[in-house]
Amino acid sequence: MTDQVTTSTTSPTDESSSTGLQYEKFLDCVHCGLCTSACPTYLETGNENDGPRGRIYLMRAVTDGRLELTESVTRHLDLCLDCRSCETACPSGVEYGRLIEPFRVKMYEGEDGKPVKQDWFHRWIMYGIFPYANRIRWALLPARVMQTLKLDRLMDATGVMKLLPQKLQRMQRLLPELQPREAELPSFLPAIGEKRASVAMFTGCVADAMFHHVNWATARVLQQNGCDVHIPKSQSCCGAIHYHSGQGDPALGMASQNQEAFDIQGVDSVVVNVAGCGSMLKDYGHIAQELGAESSTSSQLNQFASKVKDVSEFLAELGPLTPQHRVPLKVTYHDACHLCHAQQIRSQPRQLLSMIPDLEVVPLAESEICCGAAGSYNLTEPEMADRLGKRKTDHILDTGAQAVIMGNAGCSLQIQSTLKNQDRPDVKVFHPMEILDMSYRGVGLAHRTP
Repeated sequence: MTDQVTTSTTSPTDESSSTGLQYEKFLDCVHCGLCTSACPTYLETGNENDGPRGRIYLMRAVTDGRLELTESVTRHLDLCLDCRSCETACPSGVEYGRLIEPFRVKMYEGEDGKPVKQDWFHRWIMYGIFPYANRIRWALLPARVMQTLKLDRLMDATGVMKLLPQKLQRMQRLLPELQPREAELPSFLPAIGEKRASVAMFTGCVADAMFHHVNWATARVLQQNGCDVHIPKSQSCCGAIHYHSGQGDPALGMASQNQEAFDIQGVDSVVVNVAGCGSMLKDYGHIAQELGAESSTSSQLNQFASKVKDVSEFLAELGPLTPQHRVPLKVTYHDACHLCHAQQIRSQPRQLLSMIPDLEVVPLAESEICCGAAGSYNLTEPEMADRLGKRKTDHILDTGAQAVIMGNAGCSLQIQSTLKNQDRPDVKVFHPMEILDMSYRGVGLAHRTP
């Protein structure tokens, strides 16, 4: 490592307190290196600084004042996907996410306390559009028209798309084939048959705008399993877009808005169908503490987080009703990072899929290695995201599956895009709730709408 080492008069305890870090979490790492084989970026680069152990060394050295926060150090930390696969691999229980996330907040905070990431893309796209489902829907209208008229293909063929800024070109490449938008979800959907539970459903921002059909499928599956489904209209983005890019205050504001929007006393669970959102919602209490929120706010967010469950987790605990209709498909299942690593949910989605008549589920090599989506990572770190995306789709294609199933909107965008780039759009991408919905209702694969 060539970064200049400096001295500091600030004690580690003082510095870690000011960054929201709990310094003792650094000390949990015994530097055994077992995490490196699970880290996607280390697997690709072979650079110790691009693995969890190396990044912990860097963060601790900066916190201790032994190392300056240079561009080189920042680059190694930015390249982290925050997939938390290292947490699964770690025998010492290191909470890596509780280190990298508050460190990034401090890393991108200017001397005046304001965030330094204020380039046009972050200001107008990442923070100005993505966290707001209504704005995304309006922004997608031209894309819907172009897809309908096949103008997007013409623009690609003629090279017109190359006139756009690089990040906008990439957004266009990541855009899936948009499904026809269904009727808006009502604020309440009653249980079908005997009522077994009452739930509130988190609909998300990007997920609601691009995968509205998945939200409908989720609601119908919950109804079929005897659940009253409440859908609060005042809910907001989970805040992950901001928090994972080092913007703490807006993330905390969104957390508080969601806590107020959901009547957690009146429902059994807050159900989520997006792994990244679910992980963020479950971390609200930790995040409030890291950002120095008042104790009353932290307590309220902790109570909210305790009610959050991924939809597969919730159904497995409730005891799912067996679907009756055949879905004759050979599929494979990809473990979204924020489902299998951050939430430790692996068996539940597979249990649900195993109940579906004629659905053949084949194993996927490196199923728990990140696909490169990681929220907005595939926009901000395109080279590494593409490498990981191809690594993932190569394994998917090796299975011979007709479709790949996953529980996260970001993974779906990434894998659909990579399959299209490999000229394999015939391999379909589904959410587990879509397949379950088909089997409950007896609806064919070509019909996703009510």
